[in-house]
Amino acid sequence: MSNISIKTPADIEGMRIAGRLGSEVLDYITPFVKVGVTTGELDRLCHEYMVMVQGTIPAPLNYCPPGYTPYPKAICTSVNDVICHGIPGDKALKDGDMVNLDITVIKDGYHGDNSRMFLVGKPSILAKRLNEVTYECMWLGIAQVKPGAHLGDIGHVIQQHAEKNGYSVVREFCGHGIGKVFHEEPQVLHYGRPGTLERLEAGMIFTIEPMINAGRREIKEMGDGWTIKTKDKKPSAQWEHTILVTETGYEVLTVSAGSPPPPAFITQAAAPAVA
Repeated sequence: MSNISIKTPADIEGMRIAGRLGSEVLDYITPFVKVGVTTGELDRLCHEYMVMVQGTIPAPLNYCPPGYTPYPKAICTSVNDVICHGIPGDKALKDGDMVNLDITVIKDGYHGDNSRMFLVGKPSILAKRLNEVTYECMWLGIAQVKPGAHLGDIGHVIQQHAEKNGYSVVREFCGHGIGKVFHEEPQVLHYGRPGTLERLEAGMIFTIEPMINAGRREIKEMGDGWTIKTKDKKPSAQWEHTILVTETGYEVLTVSAGSPPPPAFITQAAAPAVA
């Protein structure tokens, strides 16, 4: 337990600012995500916006965990059967593509990490459904967050919701603690059993970022050392927010004017009871 950092009020304020800025990059790029744009162009626009407009640093650029080569771009662009860590390049988006844009900015040393799915042109019913269920999975996980709950509670509701809809949960990648360090303890698994793993305490900050596959959960790593795809070539979706454990529940730190609203079942559950 001791290796999970409890953030100070100053840390939390820094993370709120970084989280909002991370979300604002996604707001900014939204109108550019359309048929014909290349993932490399989306990366260029985001990179410019971070550096020139926000005064933030793109955390992924040259990020190099042990055993990896440095990541070459400012954002991750994962299209269709790419689960995560897709490297932007000269691939143009086509009608019906799904793409996840994963954005992490650094502001005053603090990391704001979030991702959204974008459906390009006229998406298939399958793409829309996978996207919707994955978004619900993230929010069901978020809704579990409060002091005294367990990390296993988060993974459990995500896994249940994905599997009851006929989808599978990627096991090899998970959410993570975050602050002045990009990836720290705890690991936030998107599957599991209620009442297991670490207990949550006020002041913890971590990401919830389920990767949900339309087919089987098995993955394959591509030759660039970063890109992860579904083994069965079926599409995958992912949504991500950075979450603070508060004294009474949770606060989503990666919110901005353009953030998609929570699903109705979340807002209804949070509404005060009317006498």
